[in-house]
Amino acid sequence: MVLMEPELGANGTAVTEFILLGLVETPELWPFVFVLFFFAYLVSVGGNLGILAAILVEPKLHTPMYFFLGNLSVLDVGCITVTVPAMLGRLLSHRRIISYNACLSQLFFFHLLAGMDCFLLTAMAYDRFLAICRPLTYSTRMSQTVQSTLVAVSWACGISNALTQTIALTTLNFCGSNVINHFYCDLPQLFQLSCSSVQFNELLLFVMCILMAGVPLVLIITSYIHVAAAVLRIRSVEGRKKAFSTCGSHLTVVFLFYGTGIFNYMRLGSEESSDKDKGVGVFNTVINPMLNPLVYSLRNPDVQGALWRVLMGKWSLT
Repeated sequence: MVLMEPELGANGTAVTEFILLGLVETPELWPFVFVLFFFAYLVSVGGNLGILAAILVEPKLHTPMYFFLGNLSVLDVGCITVTVPAMLGRLLSHRRIISYNACLSQLFFFHLLAGMDCFLLTAMAYDRFLAICRPLTYSTRMSQTVQSTLVAVSWACGISNALTQTIALTTLNFCGSNVINHFYCDLPQLFQLSCSSVQFNELLLFVMCILMAGVPLVLIITSYIHVAAAVLRIRSVEGRKKAFSTCGSHLTVVFLFYGTGIFNYMRLGSEESSDKDKGVGVFNTVINPMLNPLVYSLRNPDVQGALWRVLMGKWSLT
């Protein structure tokens, strides 16, 4: 991706770097924050790579649902890696500066991964819809070709969204304050620093949120309305419980992902950044990726067994 230099403002100066205030501004707390987030990073990356390894080595998990889950684990590793290591580096060096180009790069990759997340979660809902509502045609409707196509579409949509937002941001002038009250670069905080109009950018963000998050969310809800109706027609209580259990983990992840995302991006025109924004940022970039492996393995004996075999080194790729 070719990055552009910031344009000159009306006073002939331009911001070439930003200052990220981080989660806390008290230097005495920085070692505690470093240890906490370093541990969270290790747990998140280890958990998601563990899920990915379990899916790769366990034949029982070679199904469409776990194919999508493996891709989701890769996205979670990417999402936390885009933000947390850079923050840890700034805490170690006591330098809170990030260059304009590095800020744009971080924003691009964050929105790429978040956009892909939306569509992968939708693909997973579609998979559950086919498995429960269309079981007789499931294997043909969710073939390997269809799975690969859905992931490729997720990549295409994520890249389109990230490029659109990043290129639109380069049209703004930054010639005043360069202090970002956050621990990573994101659109709402950068809009507040612009010395040119952000009306178009805010409208674009709103429209892209509808396309990238709103439409997938409607599709997910529609899929689960059909799933719920089909499950309630099952006479066996045990059958209903088993059908709902296969959807519970996915619904939990959808709720966490969309809940924090809506709070963060659908409040256009709000005042200065607050600690609430930082809290939502921590949830988006750290807690969600850390919780996902736990959510998907907690009530799944197949995943638990595969993870145990991976940890013990007892696996077979046959």
